[in-house]
Amino acid sequence: MRGHVSETPATAFLRANGVAFTEHPYDYLEHGGAQHSAQVLGFDPFTVVKTLVMEDEKARPLIVLMHGNRKVSTKNLARQIGAKSVEPCRPEVANRHSGYLVGGTSPFATRKEMPVYVEQSILELPRIVLNGGRRGYLVGIEPEVIVKLLGAKAVNCALEE
Repeated sequence: MRGHVSETPATAFLRANGVAFTEHPYDYLEHGGAQHSAQVLGFDPFTVVKTLVMEDEKARPLIVLMHGNRKVSTKNLARQIGAKSVEPCRPEVANRHSGYLVGGTSPFATRKEMPVYVEQSILELPRIVLNGGRRGYLVGIEPEVIVKLLGAKAVNCALEE
């Protein structure tokens, strides 16, 4: 199959749960982020979803799924989830929690089970692409998969980038 990437914990999880997904490998660019992947793959950055590992004031990890061209208002997020504060984890901490390398973090099949929060407007899209568990590899899915399989809770915390 052209463009097939070897299995990751995330794709194994999706297959095990009967989720149909498309594969979108691309040349990874250090610090290129969702904007870079959207550009090289020809996707609207609004439909490319980044997986962010963050932590609350007690260092409890959580995942936030955000549009590729938006930032997270950590203040709004903290208020909505009942935390005093939320901030991004340091890369090495994020890697430890997720089991993935930053830049290749998928919300599926993470090493540590973490609550997942998804920007509300992502759930209104017909289809999204997000990391498939490796740098330079996105998978396309229907957004309701995030809610169904991960129990993701909708939040409103997007800021214009």
